[in-house]
Amino acid sequence: MSNFGRFAPSPTGPLHVGNLRTALLAWGSAYTHGAQFIVRFEDLDQHNASRTHATEQLDDLLLMGITSCEVPVCQSERFDLYRDAIATLTARGLTYECFCTRREIAKAVAAPHGAQVLYPGTCRELTAGERAAKREVRPGAVRLRADGAMAAFEDYVWGAQSGAADDVVLQRNDGVPAYNIAVVVDDAAQGITEVVRGDDLLSITATQVYLQQLLGVATPRYGHVPLVVGPDGERLAKRHGAVTLAELADMGVSPDEVRETLWASAGQHGDVVDWNAVPREPWVAPWSHA
Repeated sequence: MSNFGRFAPSPTGPLHVGNLRTALLAWGSAYTHGAQFIVRFEDLDQHNASRTHATEQLDDLLLMGITSCEVPVCQSERFDLYRDAIATLTARGLTYECFCTRREIAKAVAAPHGAQVLYPGTCRELTAGERAAKREVRPGAVRLRADGAMAAFEDYVWGAQSGAADDVVLQRNDGVPAYNIAVVVDDAAQGITEVVRGDDLLSITATQVYLQQLLGVATPRYGHVPLVVGPDGERLAKRHGAVTLAELADMGVSPDEVRETLWASAGQHGDVVDWNAVPREPWVAPWSHA
């Protein structure tokens, strides 16, 4: 059975150099470890995602020398798989309806800036009558009943990690499956053995590992890469100026130059990824401005 690495962007616009840096490390790490590489599109957000953006992203990846060994799949075409997984968890008593808005959750939780915010359990123990009354106001989402379970995993950048699983939303109140169940189901279905992505997702990984355990699927090896930021220290965005390949081309910066700069910024100098050389702090994109 083949091993696979992957890059799974959301096709909501052009890839910026932060995305491309992570993609390069994901691509390089897969082949360093004898794995094949696939691209998958996480397009659950149908309001902003489009096939046009997906095609443009594949073109940009190709300019970086990155190709997918399989035709990319889209999460929007796989809702039945996610709903089957949710049904399996529900049949085991591992989900519950939640009627909280984001504002209500934020009001109920006080956490230090940057800390992982766990769902406070507001709807976890509602009675049948209370649930029925709340349904009259708005439909419920479906949450995982994690009960504070702990999960551990290995990370190429951060070493041994563990954390408490959160009662994450598995299905939104409009019936659309949510990211955390989709990514777990997709990684299992596609035989993903390593996941390289931004370290903004490090805090949710224990929850995803717990979901993998509940569904009886394998846990990949992870590599959470520090983000690319602008000179103001904030994560890269349009306001930082030239951050896409098209914008850099207008400045006379070639894709090859971008690739070499991004590869070096990740501490890499040869063809093989050395995870020990990856910096542990965010990298400031040299083409951006505050």
